[in-house]
Amino acid sequence: MSRSVWQSRRRGRSRQQNPTFSQGDSSERSTIESSQSPQDSDHHDAEAPSTSSSRAGASSVPDLPGFYFDPEKNRYFRLLPGHNNCNPLTKEGIRHKELESRRLQLLHQEDNQKKKITRIGFNASSILRKNQLGFLNTASYCRLSHELRVSCMERRKVEIQSSDPSALTSDLFNFILADTSSDCLFTVNDVKIGGSKYGIINLQGLKAPTFKVHMHENLYFTNRKVNSVCWASLSHLDSHILLCLMGLAETPGCATLLPASLFVSNHQAGTDQPGMLCSFQIPGAWSCAWSLNIQANNCFSTGLSRRVLLTNAVTGHRQSYGTNSDVLAQQFAVKTPLLFNGCRSGEIFAIDLRSPSQAKGWKATRIFHDSAVTSVRVLKEEQYLMASDMAGKIKLWDLRATRCVRQYEGHVNEYAYLPLHLHEEEGILVAVGQDCYTRIWSLHDAHLLRTIPSPYPTSKANIPSVAFSPRLGGPQGAPGLLMAVQQDLYCFSYSSLCPGDLEEGRWSEWQLPSVSKEDFF
Repeated sequence: MSRSVWQSRRRGRSRQQNPTFSQGDSSERSTIESSQSPQDSDHHDAEAPSTSSSRAGASSVPDLPGFYFDPEKNRYFRLLPGHNNCNPLTKEGIRHKELESRRLQLLHQEDNQKKKITRIGFNASSILRKNQLGFLNTASYCRLSHELRVSCMERRKVEIQSSDPSALTSDLFNFILADTSSDCLFTVNDVKIGGSKYGIINLQGLKAPTFKVHMHENLYFTNRKVNSVCWASLSHLDSHILLCLMGLAETPGCATLLPASLFVSNHQAGTDQPGMLCSFQIPGAWSCAWSLNIQANNCFSTGLSRRVLLTNAVTGHRQSYGTNSDVLAQQFAVKTPLLFNGCRSGEIFAIDLRSPSQAKGWKATRIFHDSAVTSVRVLKEEQYLMASDMAGKIKLWDLRATRCVRQYEGHVNEYAYLPLHLHEEEGILVAVGQDCYTRIWSLHDAHLLRTIPSPYPTSKANIPSVAFSPRLGGPQGAPGLLMAVQQDLYCFSYSSLCPGDLEEGRWSEWQLPSVSKEDFF
């Protein structure tokens, strides 16, 4: 039904319902009709394929219950429930269509836009010129250089080689986790027949222009949901992987220490013996964290329903701390004996590991969010903490003053468990939203540097899992971002030369100095 036809029907209906209208002055009626006729002709002209004009006209169109107005076709369409079975329309479908159109548009801009600027007035040439003239100190120059390189990262698809090539096309990435040195990537893949299997990707071959990596798989398989994963340093740095598995039927949940050496060809023959696989019966674990603090050596923590459980992986000794809510996120401090926890209630508190669980003063710090906390990250100096919640809020907290000092806008989350990726050396914060967009902020001033759309349509099953590293592939590697979605792995690597004309000079080859803490706060 076109808008002009609807208006004419409405006028005719109003004349029948109001007999006084037909008895009015004829000159007044002719004036109204003459003023409406050019308006109707304008409606027919608006049916031309002009997006801007149609959107402008759509704002003045009245809403009809049970109908949807399409500004491109300049017509009303019936919404479900109705008789339009050939082309059913729902509000969710219309919203999804708009989001998909926006995603494709941003993907096109990502592929075709060569010169990208993170801040107005700060391109490659201007940064070099200001540094040469002494307008920028070393910390600001390094920070702006990293920000510009982040904006210049280009998407490249990574070729994954495996002993079972058929599994690469059927198994879907659930999430990925890089180790401390960024030499390898632990992956959890959803199997087509149900359940999950694990693998380790060797990143040594992740170099331009080939971008090839090898997947080392293991027969270790589980049909239980993996709630949380972190690297564990039991015998040496990143020697094991700690997994929290949900219970299934009569099988209780557990925390498993999986040796990285169990994966085929992941260690050199004769130099590294396979480690011991340990399993601890821990029901209902939501989160886990491994301690690198000397005062809690060989210990890991699991966040349960209304409880925090601290376990020594060698002796099996356990210590329990009661809470008022489910613990969804955890991280140990390294310099101080503290364990930070984020709860479903929005509370973030620190446990003093020196205090027994029966004591009253084991809660060292308490801060609050308005929604369930999904991730907590302690900065290196351990004076600040970054936290995100299910309301899409990302806040930087001063632990000494227990107040929020900075908020990072743009993150999207309503109910999902979405981690934060904090990288102080480059001065950036990375997070994937529930809308499947990967956003990168500056730690210095919370400026949104880049928004990366997903290569796949937006859906709950297509939320990417990312890992950022200053040295992808080892000590000689380049900084970059890895993105796993569906069965594909993508690499966004720093290019050796940022796009654009750099007549003033050339950038150093990847190894830019780190950004100091004083430049953040």
